[in-house]
Amino acid sequence: MTIQHAIAGNPLRCAIAGAGGRMGKMLIEAVQAAPDAELAAAFDIGDDVDAALANAGCLIDFTRPAGTLEHLEVCRRRGVHAVIGTTGFSGEQKQQIEAIARDIPIVFAPNMAVGVNAVFKLLEVAARILNEGYDIEVIEAHHRHKVDAPSGTALRMGEVVAAALGRDLKDCAVYGREGHTGERPATQIGFSTIRGGDIVGDHTVLFAGTGERIEITHKSASRMSYALGSLRAARFLRGRKNGLFDMQDVLGLR
Repeated sequence: MTIQHAIAGNPLRCAIAGAGGRMGKMLIEAVQAAPDAELAAAFDIGDDVDAALANAGCLIDFTRPAGTLEHLEVCRRRGVHAVIGTTGFSGEQKQQIEAIARDIPIVFAPNMAVGVNAVFKLLEVAARILNEGYDIEVIEAHHRHKVDAPSGTALRMGEVVAAALGRDLKDCAVYGREGHTGERPATQIGFSTIRGGDIVGDHTVLFAGTGERIEITHKSASRMSYALGSLRAARFLRGRKNGLFDMQDVLGLR
């Protein structure tokens, strides 16, 4: 469906979870500014989620794992599509999302920004080229209020690189170094986390070789990039009955 068609009489009716938070406010602003979207509801913890989703076509949720899963159950019951930018899910919780996606269409991604997802693709290509003789480190920085570490985006970067190299991130990741660590294993993928101030989100993957290093970096100056990507994901779900997708699907990067 085109944006013109949506404007003419079938707009994206978006419900926003976590409306009082920083990301929630940005999502509301983005929906209200989009010519093809309407704000169907905006709610917070403690609100009646079932009532909030009664007239919504799509939920956009950047909250906490437990709350998101509760919201998704309501989406499944009401047939509401879902765009999930929440991070910090356990493996078991991710399986619950997969199960719900058998009944409704869901875009679930650690980062909705179009630029970040372009970086994921660049990392895949870089890792295949730099597959020998390069040590790999993922460095990320976020604001002081972020509750999970490493960030979901950093972990996804590590997963993309590991997969391109034929490795399993669970077997080669290290999330902190202290004391006498010994020589760095050649297959290790290291993660460094910075928390402070109001940093929206900075991510760098470093490929350090002999006599050279390659750095692929993305820096977010505003959460609006996440909001605009979320709307793009909501548009992608139009007309779909079910399925679990990510931003690589949305952007046609498979």
